[in-house]
Amino acid sequence: MSASLTAKGRFTVSAVDYESGLPQLRLVRETVFVQEQGVPVSLEWDDLDPRCHHVLALDADGAPIGTGRLTPEHKIGRMAVLSDWRGHGVGEALLHALIDQARSQGWHEISLHAQASAIGFYARHGFLPQGPRFEEAGIEHQTMRRLLDGPNPVESHDAAVAALLGVIGTARRHLWLYSRELDPGLLDRPDVMTALRRFATRGGETRILLQDVLAPQSAHAPLIALSQRLPSAFLFRVIEETVDRAYPSAFACNDAGGWYFRLLGHRTDGETRIDQPARARQLENVFEPFWERARPCTEYRALGI
Repeated sequence: MSASLTAKGRFTVSAVDYESGLPQLRLVRETVFVQEQGVPVSLEWDDLDPRCHHVLALDADGAPIGTGRLTPEHKIGRMAVLSDWRGHGVGEALLHALIDQARSQGWHEISLHAQASAIGFYARHGFLPQGPRFEEAGIEHQTMRRLLDGPNPVESHDAAVAALLGVIGTARRHLWLYSRELDPGLLDRPDVMTALRRFATRGGETRILLQDVLAPQSAHAPLIALSQRLPSAFLFRVIEETVDRAYPSAFACNDAGGWYFRLLGHRTDGETRIDQPARARQLENVFEPFWERARPCTEYRALGI
């Protein structure tokens, strides 16, 4: 069992037996899925339920506020949090509990069907989208997967965006980005910009190394404008040494063990993981010598600064 204290109050998350916990599971799931989202009761409860691992979140008074399950097919599902408790870390705690359950079973990977509105949430926890979106119970969904004991392959543009969101979203105070020209299609995405802005306003610092300073400027890259509004949070340097410019790769890494590495910097395919500090430190150690030899990027300073 894990306990958390939030502005909303204290809550706990623990595994629960299906039969004894059914009334509490039913209260949460039917409130969220049946009453709020219009899912038919006949679709909400299935033959898998008795065979699943279930977790339950309870408030300080012992009332149920959230649920989730892990199926025999290694899938996370039925993640639900009552409306009054959303935004207070309950969903995150439920997800961590289910991932811990999967690890305790010795599973190598897990997957889930994320509602389209929750893709960013799962991306911040290391899940990458697979395949096209689809409808389930009348709601748009996306299959997402996470390997538990190795790097996750990034094989599509959507997966690349999710990988970047995972690295940004799990950073504590420091984020390092090595990008050839601010990666059009990645670092200019609205969801990525929102994540970077949120990280900066929490007091985070992002160091960005570039090989091409003019192309992002000509394209009016939104990250430049954001850095001009928050100049202490975003630091740019430009690589000019010939030997350094020959470096073919690109990557993002953070101070919490998250990283996304692309062997060829002009492509988005690569590998990522949010919980491997040794590899993240290795990439930071690649970044730092480049940073020391690079020049400050005065081109991006706002007028009057």
